[in-house]
Parts: sequence; structure tokens; C-alpha cells
Amino acid sequence: MQKLLLQPPVAFILLFIIIFIISRILSRVSFKANKHSAGSGKSYACGEDSYNNMAQPDYSEFFPFAFFFTLAHVATLIMTTVPMETFKTFAIAIIYVLAAVLGLYILLRS
Repeated sequence: MQKLLLQPPVAFILLFIIIFIISRILSRVSFKANKHSAGSGKSYACGEDSYNNMAQPDYSEFFPFAFFFTLAHVATLIMTTVPMETFKTFAIAIIYVLAAVLGLYILLRS
């Protein structure tokens, strides 16, 4: 019987029934407004009456930050996962890290 209750379809149906019963019980004691306000049917636009004046985010600061994040984390990943068995692999990792440092210098220079 216990194995049957742990089967995914059976467990899903049982939890669905339990959550449905709890939802019905709690819906009877939940707060319900007696009257509707004039704007309750309209979509919320952050207090704006017109959608033309809504804030439009500027992503000019996002992309340099994302580039910095990517360069820094990939360089760290390369440094920590490169095998130190041969000089050739170590040299390739050093070249990669130097290229990442150059990229970060170019990014942060402007």
C-alpha cells in the first residue's frame, strides 16, 4: 500500500485533492470586498493614466556589467579547472587569463 501511495500519479492526485479541500475551506474565511471600485476592472500601470508615459528602462549599464560578470567568472572557471600536468595546458590557461584581463581593461577604461 505504501509503494502505491508513492507512485507519482497517485501522489499527485492525492495532493491535488488535499490542496483543493484546503483551498475550499480557506476560501470561506477569506476577506472579500463588498463593493467594487471604479477602476477595479482596469489593468494597473503603476499609477499612470497613459501607457505612453511609462518608464522605459535603459540597458546601457546592464551590458557592460554582464560582460564583466561573464569574463570574470569564465576566467575564474578556467583558472580553477585547468589541469596542471603539463606546461602546455598551463600556458594556454595563462594566455586565456591575460586575454580576459585585457578585455576587462578595455571594458573598464571607458
